[in-house]
Amino acid sequence: MTIHQLSVFMENRQGTLQKVLDLLKEGNIQLIASTIADTTEYGIYRIICSEPTRAYETLKNAGISVNLSDVFAIKLENQVGRAADTIKLFSEANIGISYLYSFMLGDNGIMVFRTDNTERTRETIILNKLDFIAEKDLSNLL
Repeated sequence: MTIHQLSVFMENRQGTLQKVLDLLKEGNIQLIASTIADTTEYGIYRIICSEPTRAYETLKNAGISVNLSDVFAIKLENQVGRAADTIKLFSEANIGISYLYSFMLGDNGIMVFRTDNTERTRETIILNKLDFIAEKDLSNLL
């Protein structure tokens, strides 16, 4: 019910992002989605990709600070308010969203997020019959 996400910790200096992207390119690893959250000194580059475990090893072996974690990914219909309706389900279940990013893929929105209660999140997804994306589904997204 979850997918793997890479979190790359990078200094805010020229060439750091390029190094990460070049390593993934050389490893023939396809990016599916990514986002950068930054402060004045460093950034966290979150990545969903075709082969997260291999990407993790590639970056780690190159001396890059990277973590591999589980996040939820929900497929949403492309309708106004669908994201708000979905987040409301988690809110009503007293689940806090730690962070979230989303993107369009074909005719669907994909919402990637981490919560403060993994088990309750799983229950909410199942109870509300939300269309989740599992790790095995990632290759079908490409």
